[in-house]
Amino acid sequence: MLHHVELWVPDLERAVRSWGWLLERLGHEPHQDWAAGRSWRAGETYIVLEQSPALRGDRHDRLLPGLNHLAFHVPGGRAEVDALAEEAPRHGWALLFPDRHPHAGGPGHYAAYLEDRDGFEVELVARRG
Repeated sequence: MLHHVELWVPDLERAVRSWGWLLERLGHEPHQDWAAGRSWRAGETYIVLEQSPALRGDRHDRLLPGLNHLAFHVPGGRAEVDALAEEAPRHGWALLFPDRHPHAGGPGHYAAYLEDRDGFEVELVARRG
């Protein structure tokens, strides 16, 4: 099982506004809070946002080697994927591949692909059933 994921962000407060909203909507709970970071926990796994002084650059590029995106199951299924995709722009997220939404991953895959202002992508996948 995954222990944690740590994302270095250029602007912690901006990241907290977008990621905090999303993670809490997906059922994660606030976990840790310190001057340079925040984390949210779901079960034994947690996600960290940190504004490190060692950070180089001011935007994540998902097309370079490294992390491309994080994918999350959306417990509420298709209706919840649709609701999150509709509300996401108010929280700093943009819908990727709008011309193919919600089937950008193929005809049998129902998901929303979102990108935040810092270039991080998430995939919100509808649970079947």
